[in-house]
Amino acid sequence: MQPDHNSHRASQEDTQVQNETTNLQFRGKGRKRGRFLLGSGVTRRSFLGHAGIFTVTSVVAGVVGSSFSKKKGIVQAQEIAQAGNPVRQFNYVQFRQKSFQVRLEAARANQQIEIPPHPTNGDEERYSNKIATDTRGLPHNQRGEVDLKAYDSLIRALTTQNPDDYENIILGGARKLVNPQGPLAISLEGINASQVGIPPAPTLDSPEQAVEAVELYWQALLRDVPFHRFEDDPKVSAAIAELNNLSAFKGPKQNGSVTPQTLFRGSVIYVDESDSSGRTAKHIIPPGVTEGPYISQFLLREIPYNTQVISPLIRTALAGKENDFLTNYEEWLTVQNGGSSGKSIKYDPTRRFVSTVRDLSELAHIGGALFFGAFLTLSGGIRAPLNPGNPYLNSKTQLGSAATFAPAHFQALLNLAPSRAIRVGYWQKFYVHRRLRPEAYGGLIYNNLVNKTDYPINSEVLNSTALAQTFSTFGTYLLPHAYPEGAPFHPSYVGGAASIAGVQATLLKAFFDENFIIPDPVVPDPNDPTKVIPYSGAPLTVGGELNKLATNYYIGRGHGGIHWRSDGAAGLALGEEVAISILRDERLGYNEKFNGFTFTKFDGTQITV
Repeated sequence: MQPDHNSHRASQEDTQVQNETTNLQFRGKGRKRGRFLLGSGVTRRSFLGHAGIFTVTSVVAGVVGSSFSKKKGIVQAQEIAQAGNPVRQFNYVQFRQKSFQVRLEAARANQQIEIPPHPTNGDEERYSNKIATDTRGLPHNQRGEVDLKAYDSLIRALTTQNPDDYENIILGGARKLVNPQGPLAISLEGINASQVGIPPAPTLDSPEQAVEAVELYWQALLRDVPFHRFEDDPKVSAAIAELNNLSAFKGPKQNGSVTPQTLFRGSVIYVDESDSSGRTAKHIIPPGVTEGPYISQFLLREIPYNTQVISPLIRTALAGKENDFLTNYEEWLTVQNGGSSGKSIKYDPTRRFVSTVRDLSELAHIGGALFFGAFLTLSGGIRAPLNPGNPYLNSKTQLGSAATFAPAHFQALLNLAPSRAIRVGYWQKFYVHRRLRPEAYGGLIYNNLVNKTDYPINSEVLNSTALAQTFSTFGTYLLPHAYPEGAPFHPSYVGGAASIAGVQATLLKAFFDENFIIPDPVVPDPNDPTKVIPYSGAPLTVGGELNKLATNYYIGRGHGGIHWRSDGAAGLALGEEVAISILRDERLGYNEKFNGFTFTKFDGTQITV
């Protein structure tokens, strides 16, 4: 192929126009001071000062005041561009200034968001031995109480935020704390971690904490029960009966009662805005979560990935007590001190669809395609319509692309969002609440009943059928875990996985038509979990099944024994708020005529961002 000499010439002309438009020169002492000149001797300081006359509205809309554009050097450059080739005319400086102003406006808007109250449950101050605080990974005595010198080394680091102090935290074993400095990173999109409010976690001695523990003990007892057997399994009936007798249970109900259709399904917790203290929680069941099969359709379908397909069949653990861990006290104490249980999961050689409580716990343990898989299913599998507010749906001349308003653009935001949600979630974990994990609470129960300690554990869990059956089945009062390592070494409240689920589910509802009915829904075959069969119940919508996917993911962590229900329920609301803030910032930069992202929140209300 012959070289295109005209293209070389065009390149030279473009360079000349750009240089004469910006005319950036570093001169003499100005270079040392970091000053630069624009056009005819305009300094950076005077440039920014003059640029300040632009209103944010006019800049974001693409309309810039003419006084700036008529500066001598810029006018000359535009005249050159018009004379040479009108098609190449572009106001480079104006475009750069628009970028600056959009970023400035996003920062100003976020700065104006009030910091909500951040009340704690008071347990860390209430108990001098820190029994209600997450201290795993630090050294503990034989009762599982933390070495206070080690605890103080952790608090010192969290207080000074000096990187050197984090290196001086006294650990009890080889395992390390997970990312305590991560929440201090400043995100360039979305709100600051301190601007998201969640209600305080239940106190150690409360009936709310007790009933959340009762639910976890039942989840451990029912790990090997298939979801389709919830209607007729005797242990399931006993779990439902007990949860219905505990007034503090805040999970899903039908007509005021827990039923086989609502058992172990997810909920969400918001701060009640009518209480200015931030202490009152609103417990909500997201739309679609109790509808249809327990498992979301996004976990039961093949996932198209361009020329490849991701199978929904998972590697899962074998059924049976050999895959339940931390039931021996010495093993439990070793893990609290940062050691290893020395055990590992025994896996089923046959992959299958998520069919049992244990299957979901293993999916939530290892992970999978999850929300990226849901995105691929929506865009390339069921070909769900884009959100009706997408500005290109009614364009006569244009399509979206990787730049804006098409799946590749959405994918970029979807993959960015989890780290931003984790920064906010981990801030609540490390710097506000430091709530103990369920495994530590189980140790308090064990010591009360076996070693006759007097920890303030509510009688509703001590006298529960769930605890009695756990002792009968496993020979222990400790909470049996599905993961040999127990929980990750960061505090319990809020759930990190739930924060990710909240932010990604919310973004997908903003990108796609949440009211689209999913075609050809399926359920695992009761007789062969390596297959699926058609589901013929009520219609299942994209929005409802995304909500269900989000709750499946965080409840699965509870199935494994590592999170309380309220950890996940508050994490969903937190992730949703982060998603909204990212969309709010993202929208400022668009050139398209766009009325905003409209979707339904987890609480059932519609919002336009």
